[in-house]
Amino acid sequence: CMSKFLDMMLRPEVEDVAKNLPTAQYEVKRLSRLVGEPVTLELRALPYGKAQELRELERDVEVHILLAGCQDLKDEGLRAKFGGVMPAETVKAMLLPGEIADLSRAVERLSGYRQNTIREIKNG
Repeated sequence: CMSKFLDMMLRPEVEDVAKNLPTAQYEVKRLSRLVGEPVTLELRALPYGKAQELRELERDVEVHILLAGCQDLKDEGLRAKFGGVMPAETVKAMLLPGEIADLSRAVERLSGYRQNTIREIKNG
């Protein structure tokens, strides 16, 4: 006799999250005001191993979480314009600290952190 949980988890609509990570679009308001149209970044959740690895870093954790969740920020053209030798330096030259923090938190939320993902079921 299979449990209800197992029955639900084996349904085809429940996918392997590591193969289909959640994504979302986020607008950077300050940059949108500068260019006169919405400036958006597509952010992607991090797989478990990468999220754990980045949370253990001592320096620039938010920058590295953002870079792991947004491939566009590693673009060579951005590096050439903003003068960063490494992608982290490019991000720091392009975005304000608060923007980096907000975008990093958005990547963490997509990855299941910084949000309430479970609730207790009370009997009776």
